[in-house]
Amino acid sequence: MTDVWLERRLSKVTKRQQDHRDPFQRDRARILHSASFRRLQSKTQVMGSGQSDFYRTRLTHSLEAAQIGSGITSQLRCKHPELCNELFPNSDSLIETICLAHDIGHPPFGHGGEVALNYMMRDHGGFEGNGQTLRIVARLETFSEHFGMNLTRRTLLGLMKYPQLITSLSLDNKPTSISNFRQLKAEEWRPAKGLYSDDLDIIDWILEPLSRTDRTLFQSMRSEPILIQDKKNHNKTRFKSLDCSIMELADDIAYGIHDLEDAIVTNVVNRNDFEREVINKLQQINDPWLQEYSLTLTDKLFSEHHHLQKDAIGGLVNYLITAITLSDLNTQADINFAEPILRYNATLSIATAQVLKIFKDFVYNYVIKLTSLQRIEYRGQQIVMELFEALSSDPKRLLPSNSAKRWQQAIDNNTNSQRIIADYIAGMTDDYATRLYQSLFNAHGASDYQLG
Repeated sequence: MTDVWLERRLSKVTKRQQDHRDPFQRDRARILHSASFRRLQSKTQVMGSGQSDFYRTRLTHSLEAAQIGSGITSQLRCKHPELCNELFPNSDSLIETICLAHDIGHPPFGHGGEVALNYMMRDHGGFEGNGQTLRIVARLETFSEHFGMNLTRRTLLGLMKYPQLITSLSLDNKPTSISNFRQLKAEEWRPAKGLYSDDLDIIDWILEPLSRTDRTLFQSMRSEPILIQDKKNHNKTRFKSLDCSIMELADDIAYGIHDLEDAIVTNVVNRNDFEREVINKLQQINDPWLQEYSLTLTDKLFSEHHHLQKDAIGGLVNYLITAITLSDLNTQADINFAEPILRYNATLSIATAQVLKIFKDFVYNYVIKLTSLQRIEYRGQQIVMELFEALSSDPKRLLPSNSAKRWQQAIDNNTNSQRIIADYIAGMTDDYATRLYQSLFNAHGASDYQLG
């Protein structure tokens, strides 16, 4: 690994006595000790935060993703030892750091909060959780004065899940603005997945080591917008770095397999639906081990014996992790990356990718789309829009002092002051946003709390 990927924007880093950690171990520590990471404990993952002490939150999801990411790198080292010695540091701390941090930018109330902030920022650069993650770690967190956690360039590249500006990815024709927040249709205001124009200086610094050819290819978009239900969706980027590809697989496995466990144990999904939508489809995949394993999978997952559930979940996770391999993107006709950490990606085979998609689709259709959860998401969506409208009406009066100071600086510098309000709301937990809403709009709401 070249030293350029170990660089930090703020080169002067405090030297502590007898500190023998590598750069990525230091990055991991900064994530773990950050306020943004702690707040994930009260942010919705799939089931609503606060509904039960059993459900996974964004925090526990991130911890599981980090563990899976570590398992993936171990597998890759066994399968491609010489190549991985060149591509990876000696420890797993790089991938663990990226997995731990990948959801830090997600706002309160899950995708309901994301849609709400994107709508409120529709004329100010939009809002998207992954773009907010990069902004938090590279600008907003208070480890340094101006550069957030001041992470290494490679860690930041690994967090750059969609390496293009939202403004370049968004459809030209925006939906018509609504006259009443309650009329907002979430599917019409889902954001393009990308980065903020406000953070172009960060993006340029991260991508600085790349050749012009590599950067152009890395930031390229798919040729045509994807059609979803006969409607054009936003454009999407084509590529991710090696580290990001591992994080995305770890995230998908944690979502598709571990989050399913919540829904089964709490009786949100039933055996019949699982047999029809998962087991029957798994039986169609040409994989003898999977076909045999899936014969007893329903009984184990829906058993009253929790050790059988854990055994079944562990088997599925192991099946997916051990199927992951390194793919050389340059074998494709139109791809020729010079930078190795762009050239190689972690991938699943076609069959195992289908397996993971079956589980992800089931969680989406039978858990996330559940009416009771959609109503909670809708409520959160309303709270976020009402808060944004109130705070933007008189920011100097209603924002806490630190945010009000940043807002005034943005006004003085003629930069995007609305982004400061989005930053403040995006950093809230579900509970904090609810209490702030009550204090502003409920005569009997509590007001004895602080969030700077």
